[in-house]
Amino acid sequence: MTVNEVFRKQPGSFSFTRLHFWLLLAVPLLLAECSRSPHLAIVGPDGTQRALVTVEIAATPSQREFGLMYRRNLPDDSGMLFVFTRPAHQVFWMHNTPLPLDMIFVGADKRIIGIVADAQPESDRYLSVDGDSLYVLEVNGGFCQRHNIKPGDRLAFGFALPAAS
Repeated sequence: MTVNEVFRKQPGSFSFTRLHFWLLLAVPLLLAECSRSPHLAIVGPDGTQRALVTVEIAATPSQREFGLMYRRNLPDDSGMLFVFTRPAHQVFWMHNTPLPLDMIFVGADKRIIGIVADAQPESDRYLSVDGDSLYVLEVNGGFCQRHNIKPGDRLAFGFALPAAS
C-alpha cells in the first residue's frame, strides 16, 4: 500500500495519518542531527583546510578538570575543546592521561598561538605556551605534524560554542 493509498483509504483521519507519516520521516533525521558531535576546521593562513576535527566540549570547571583523563582511546581526527571564560595563560598536565596528546593553544581571535606536541602520558609536568588562550584543543599525539598544523593557523567552528563557566 502506498502513502497516497493510506491517505485515501482513511479520509476522516487524513491529518492524523499524514502527521504520523511525517513524524516517522522526521524523527530519525532529528535523532541523527542530535547525535552528531560538533566539528571544527583547522585552517591555514591561506584559507586551506588542514584538518577537520570532531570535538567534545569541556566548558565547565569539572569538565575541564577531568578532560581526557583515563581515556585509552581517542579516534583519529577527534579531540576535546577546552573553552575558558576569558583569555589567560593556560597550564595543563597529563596526570592520569594514558594517551600521548598534542595540545593546541588558541587565542580569543581563534588563531593558534602555540602547540605542545606529543605530551608525555601520565606526566605531572606543567605544559603551556607563551601567551593567553581562550581555547585549548587536545588531539592525538602526532596530529599536528601529520596535518602540518602550526602557530598562525586558525580554528573555524561549525557550531555555536557554549558559554564557559
